[in-house]
Amino acid sequence: MTLLPDSGLSLAAEFPEPTHDQWQGLVEGVLRKSGRDVSGTAAEDALSTALEDGLTTRPLYTAADDPGDGGLPGFAPFTRGGTPGGPAPGGWDVRQRHARTDPARTNEAVLDDLANGTTSLWLAVGRSGVPVTGLADAVDGVYLDLAPVALDAGDEFPEAAAELLRLYDERGVPRGEARGTLGADPVGLLARTGHEAPGLKDAAAELAGLCHREYPGLRALVVDALPYHEAGGSAAQELGCSLAAGVAALRDLDAAGLSVEAACGQLEFRYAATADQFLTIAKLRAARRLWARVAEVCGAGPAGAAQRQHAVTSSVMMTRRDPWVNMLRTTVASLAAGVGGADSVTVLPFDHGLGLPDAFARRIARNTSTILIEESHLGRVIDPAGGSWYVERLTDDLAHAAWAWFQEIERAGGQRAALRDGLVAERLAATWAARSEKLARRREPVTGVSEFPHLAEAPVVRDASPPAATGGLPTVHRDDAFETLRSRSDAHLASTGARPRVFLAALGTAAAHTARVTFASNLFQSGGVEPVHDPVTVDAATAADAFERSGAAIACLCSSDPLYAEQAGDVAAALKSAGATRVYLAGRPGELRESLTRAGVDEFVAAGGDAVAQLTSALDHMGVAP
Repeated sequence: MTLLPDSGLSLAAEFPEPTHDQWQGLVEGVLRKSGRDVSGTAAEDALSTALEDGLTTRPLYTAADDPGDGGLPGFAPFTRGGTPGGPAPGGWDVRQRHARTDPARTNEAVLDDLANGTTSLWLAVGRSGVPVTGLADAVDGVYLDLAPVALDAGDEFPEAAAELLRLYDERGVPRGEARGTLGADPVGLLARTGHEAPGLKDAAAELAGLCHREYPGLRALVVDALPYHEAGGSAAQELGCSLAAGVAALRDLDAAGLSVEAACGQLEFRYAATADQFLTIAKLRAARRLWARVAEVCGAGPAGAAQRQHAVTSSVMMTRRDPWVNMLRTTVASLAAGVGGADSVTVLPFDHGLGLPDAFARRIARNTSTILIEESHLGRVIDPAGGSWYVERLTDDLAHAAWAWFQEIERAGGQRAALRDGLVAERLAATWAARSEKLARRREPVTGVSEFPHLAEAPVVRDASPPAATGGLPTVHRDDAFETLRSRSDAHLASTGARPRVFLAALGTAAAHTARVTFASNLFQSGGVEPVHDPVTVDAATAADAFERSGAAIACLCSSDPLYAEQAGDVAAALKSAGATRVYLAGRPGELRESLTRAGVDEFVAAGGDAVAQLTSALDHMGVAP
């Protein structure tokens, strides 16, 4: 607390210090006014939010929630950062991903990025990107001693790494000045493809030994946690899998003769950054703390215990409809990655889900980090979230949940065994099923998709991306279920010249029906069904004619509960007589439900309902092909 000059008095000295019980009493009063008579901890629980992994976000945190000393930046347990001065003097490493198969076009994009703010390259090589034989052309003109290169070559990493090392020698880059990651990841390949090719584990160990001896600035292996996140895993599951995969790598390198310290120095960890900013911050902080504990138990010293992190904005959260909103999602995610202390950050372009990004999308992606670093000065503050009671408690809770999952994997025989036996896939699928339920009910809204969709938006078309590895863990997206519905609508539009339509039968004045008209319009558009609200108001005498003129096959009644009691039954009967194959009503009519059903209302739609199931049924009743 700021003190008055030379007085020794606190500015808050004359104000009484509030207690937690006083605050809780005020909460109880507010809840009673809303009809919820709860007291004590139940009042606080009523305002809490349940997260995945059994975690909870409470409405108030105090000093009592601080789990303890998280150490200092650059010192064990590294919660506050891997280095004393933060990721780098100028902020985090801005790493742009490139996945084009044409070396010439890749080179053009690479040089453009490096000239405009990107500080390192993430190159997809082999079947997922530029051919190994085209790597030299792809990095033609790149100062390899200044721009670190991270390779992503799948099962071709031995060949890709050999080619990159050859280029370093050919272009006169001293081995001590080469920087980057060779990208060997046998366990990650198993997660993505369901198999681990013979010899890859030995090749990765050989590369690690070479880098340790001759290329101190290169790391040979990546512990990629993205496959677990992209399969629908929670934050704790992503962390636990990364720990188990990291331990598997340490065992491989130990068997090849590397010391624990040297083996730790060959690993870079890759995590997803989402638009849930506090969870992302806590995840990256917890990851460093957890890995420091693993390294300590394995016998590594402080130099080997600091985890190097590469954060990538989540592809799961990226939408294919209204992709421009992805710019907002990735901005929040990259901010969280920077605040969380990631060493390198990749912002996926907003059109990532549609194919290969164009120049504009790449520019926006790299400028997102540039603005956060240069204009918002995030890189000038070390662990800016540190000391927040909420963040510290969330970090601690997440670390404990992740450690429990990691221990379960280890008891099952390690990450490889847990992948082969289906343990990992089973747990991730269960987590995604629970989340899919929230998405379907729009309790986790997706702007531009399940909320505020724009049916008339012109589609964004991009060149197709190279095929991704398949055969292992699935790849999911938050918009998957709604994308299926929208695709059905698109096909119907292409074959008939019109989208499926719903007639919004609004009763009474605008004040009476606007809220539910807005709800119904939003709901049906999220499934690709075009709402028709003309005329603005109907009654039993005009509803049939208005419905016939709308060109719709289904209808939805929208109004207030009192007007439903007066008019909904007659209007529903009129709509059915006019040929409506299905009549919906927006709201929960309570005691009126039975009488309205007899009058012709087939289904009631309201907030919290299973929108995906309701819209699927609606398209089926309209004869829209699946």
